[in-house]
Amino acid sequence: MRRLPALPGARGLPAVLALALAATASAAVVPRALAGQTSACAFRGAPSALAERPSPLDSVLVRLGDGQAKLCYGRPTAAGVPRVGGEVPFGSPWQMGANEPTTLHLPFPATLGTVDLPAGSYSLYAIPEAGAWTIVVNGNPDRWGVPIGAEVRAADIGSFRAPTRPLPQDVDRLTFHFEQETQTSGALVFEWERTALSLPLARR
Repeated sequence: MRRLPALPGARGLPAVLALALAATASAAVVPRALAGQTSACAFRGAPSALAERPSPLDSVLVRLGDGQAKLCYGRPTAAGVPRVGGEVPFGSPWQMGANEPTTLHLPFPATLGTVDLPAGSYSLYAIPEAGAWTIVVNGNPDRWGVPIGAEVRAADIGSFRAPTRPLPQDVDRLTFHFEQETQTSGALVFEWERTALSLPLARR
């Protein structure tokens, strides 16, 4: 596990609306420690405004052993415009989603890539490069997704490299899903535009 240096200064809407019950009118707070239970996805703003977002809030449930983790993320659309490598430059940190940071809630200790994590909530971001992305685990989930500057990166916990692979057809709306390998391990799979990558996740 290595630390990075600080840099200078939607699937369905019904599921989204159900998550809104966990929020206040101004902001929902994600607990750092989950006490054995998966947290609801956090978001800012009025619950009624979620349905109007161009990038809907979504989540992926991950069953590992007798516990259930959750990944929360916003789903932007490419809309025919090159995003990663274009609007999102190679070599720059990016939140892997939209709006609030992409956040992993773990009710048990786990390893993401090569990063060992105790139970808790973590934000994720990526530094895209041709051929492989650096995936960074950050200890502060209670923030907005961008910008990712020195103040955000001061809470980085660790990182790992994730090789990219081409997709046979374009994926317009960013998506994550989980591919199970064993009862206690698998991979969170990111797909957007013509790029896919896997984030190995295993319970410890």
